[in-house]
Amino acid sequence: MGNGNGLVVAAYCRISDTDQNSDLQRDALARWAQAEGVEPVWYSDAFTGKTMNRPGWGRLWKEVEAGRVNRIVVWKLDRLGRTAAGLANLFEEMLSRGIGFRSLTEGIDLLTPSGRLTAHILGSVAEYEREVRGERQRAGIEAVRQRNGGRCPWGGSLPGVPKRLKPEQVEYIHAAKADGKGITAIARTVGCSRQTVYRVLSWPRDNSNGGG
Repeated sequence: MGNGNGLVVAAYCRISDTDQNSDLQRDALARWAQAEGVEPVWYSDAFTGKTMNRPGWGRLWKEVEAGRVNRIVVWKLDRLGRTAAGLANLFEEMLSRGIGFRSLTEGIDLLTPSGRLTAHILGSVAEYEREVRGERQRAGIEAVRQRNGGRCPWGGSLPGVPKRLKPEQVEYIHAAKADGKGITAIARTVGCSRQTVYRVLSWPRDNSNGGG
């Protein structure tokens, strides 16, 4: 579908796992489409952002290759990809095919020089921030191990017994979720319930108390 001028718009949504909800992205994209007077074709994935090998994206890109889509819109740049190298390669491929790209949150339009520059800068910054988070997370875990004879003492408590999370565990939960890990995997690593993980994610980052 398009805007009457042969412009076919693909609206792409991605969530990191099935515990998230794409309504925020869809609502923002729908408002944009209404304002632009276009009716987009929708594609979505529930997948981590570290790979472009996703079913929904694969279907969208096949339409691009077939010449049936020539504009892609996302809510936020990190919904498209999460490494600077991957984004840079994708941008170059879009440009070579004459594909328009819009990221609503950052106000990026890939067909403008400033948009191309901003997109590359944001991709680089996002990757840097993830690397710093990962280093801080690994340093925290290593510090816990050193204080406990080489062991990481995280583990489950007896059923029905409240669990008090350590600051390192709270930091890990926030960092792991921001890095695209699923709630179940986070809970298993920390040794707490899924409900505790959800509760921690609703806290300010300096809150370190929790319950199982």
